Amino acid sequence: MHRLVLAEYAPRTAQKLGVALTIVEATTAEGLDLAFASAAAQHADGIVDFGDTLTFVEASRVIALAAKHRLPANYLFRHYANGGLSVYGADTADLFRRSAGYVDKILKGTKPADLPVQRPTKFELIINIKIAKELGLTVPRSLLIRADELIE
Repeated sequence: MHRLVLAEYAPRTAQKLGVALTIVEATTAEGLDLAFASAAAQHADGIVDFGDTLTFVEASRVIALAAKHRLPANYLFRHYANGGLSVYGADTADLFRRSAGYVDKILKGTKPADLPVQRPTKFELIINIKIAKELGLTVPRSLLIRADELIE
């Protein structure tokens, strides 16, 4: 059974999928070093980073730690694409474009509380082939075909 590191709210989903979780936490930049060392020591097969503030600000450190411990990592934001293995998440450029409509409505007098919450409608998958090769991974062709961007 593979072990995967996920955010703290994922245990129920992992259980349904039959995946064993290794949960590691860090609340400081220095704590990231311990978290990655702990994940590696527990033989985690990979990391899924859901882009909290700490890991977003410390992206270069997170990417370096994943490489140091040879842990394949998937990230939520394009911000990680040049050094991370893969990114899958909402297309933030699309979210920003769509937010302009909200700003327009607010400036025209609509109360923010009266505006509906919108979910992302466009997602992007970016795969860094160079990192996959460095980790000795073969990315399935079916995934390569679905990717919005391949970094070589």
